[in-house]
Amino acid sequence: MSDLLSGLEQFGLGNLKNMNLYDEPAKKTDENGEKAAAPVMQEQDYLFDKSYNCPICDKEFKARTVRVGKVKLAGTDLDLRPKYDQVDLLKYDIIMCPHCGYAALSRFFKFVTSPQAKNIKATISASFKPQTEVKETYSYDDALERYKLTLANAIVKQAKPSEKAYVCLKTAWLIRGKAEHLDTAAADYEAEKKKLEEEETEYLHNALEGFLAARQTENFPMCGMDEPTVDYLISVLSMRFEQYDVATRLVSGILTNPSANPRMKDKARMVKEMLVKKIKERNAAKK
Repeated sequence: MSDLLSGLEQFGLGNLKNMNLYDEPAKKTDENGEKAAAPVMQEQDYLFDKSYNCPICDKEFKARTVRVGKVKLAGTDLDLRPKYDQVDLLKYDIIMCPHCGYAALSRFFKFVTSPQAKNIKATISASFKPQTEVKETYSYDDALERYKLTLANAIVKQAKPSEKAYVCLKTAWLIRGKAEHLDTAAADYEAEKKKLEEEETEYLHNALEGFLAARQTENFPMCGMDEPTVDYLISVLSMRFEQYDVATRLVSGILTNPSANPRMKDKARMVKEMLVKKIKERNAAKK
C-alpha cells in the first residue's frame, strides 16, 4: 500500500502497513471451482402480488404486478407501444377481481360510479364464474382473456370513449406482442400470424374511432396523455387506415403547438415524411 499506512510502527502496528485499502470482490465459483454464471432472471422474478379492494363487491384479492423499477424500456413502436426486454408489462396491466368479474386497466380500476357498479353487477357479476386458479405468470392468451373481459366491463359501465379506445389500443399492442413470440418453426406459424395481424387491425381500428370521438367530447389529459400525444397517436392510426387528411392535419397541429415537447415534434416530423411518401404513392397509383 506504499506509504499510506507508514508510521504505524510507533503504535506497534507495523505489520498492518501492507493491508489492501479496498478488498477485491470475492469471485463466485461453482462446486467445481469454476466461475459461477450470473443467475438468469425469469419472468416471475419481476413480479409480485399486490393487494386490491374491489370497488364492485368490496372483496380483497391479489393480482400479479410488475416491479416497474426492475424493468427497462427497450424502445417504442411507431404507435407508442412500449417494449421491454425482460417482461411485457402489457400482460399485467389489467386488474381483475376473481370474485365478481370486474376488470379494468390499472389506471381506471378504482374509478367507478354507483350507476356503473350497478350495471356491472347486473350484467357481469351475475353470470361470472369465480376464478380460483392462481398463476405465477400470465401467458399472452391469459392476458388476452383479461383484456377482453376489461373491454366487456367498459362497454357495460358505459365508459368514456377514450377509456374504451385505450383498452382497444392496448389489446392490439398485446396481440402484436403475442405475434412476435410465435414459434416460427411451427407448422401453423403463417396462418396464426395472419390471424393475429387481422385481430390487431380490428382493435386498432376501434381504437382510432374511439379516440376520434373522445377528442371531440373530452378534455385533456386523456388516459394520462396530453393533447400532442393523443394527436400524434391518432395521426399514426389514421395513416395506417389511409385517412391521410386527418393524419396530415393533426401532425401539422403538433408541429405548430408550443406545448408539444421536442421529442414529440421529432416524432411528428418523421410521421409527416411518411405521410408525404404514402400520399405520393397513392396519387401515382391513381394515374
